Amino acid sequence: MTPSHSLWLPALATYLAAIGALNLVWEVLQLPLFTIWATGSLAERTFAVVHCTGGDLLIALVSLVIALIGTWATDWPRQGFRRVAVLAIVLGIAYTAFSEWLNVYVRQSWAYADWMPTVAVGTIRIGVSPLLQWLVVPTLAFLAVKSVARSRMSAEPGR
Repeated sequence: MTPSHSLWLPALATYLAAIGALNLVWEVLQLPLFTIWATGSLAERTFAVVHCTGGDLLIALVSLVIALIGTWATDWPRQGFRRVAVLAIVLGIAYTAFSEWLNVYVRQSWAYADWMPTVAVGTIRIGVSPLLQWLVVPTLAFLAVKSVARSRMSAEPGR
């Protein structure tokens, strides 16, 4: 049997590559839902996309590490895959809700355009697009990881 460490490293690389690429696309596509689309220069919009994509990578990595530790998934992705994925996605969504509240209402670092759909979370309104981002993008990234893991496991001797 192939040692676990030979599986988790390609899984991690696949996850981060997928997270980075998908979040970059998502950030570009959702930019018109923020006021910077109408008020910012091309340089400011470009910086926002790059900055937010970098933040997305950090959120995804920290969420994954916490999920791995929290579920004690010592043989991930071979075992505990679903538990890790669900917990990482929940953590990403929770952090996003907090970050949107902090940056839109407290710091006023960014603002939603009028056409940003929002959902009530307690007494505040959070953008639907950022919340969906942390449901859709990590789900797709975990599906990519699952595909890589399956192909590597099926190539193991004795399988």
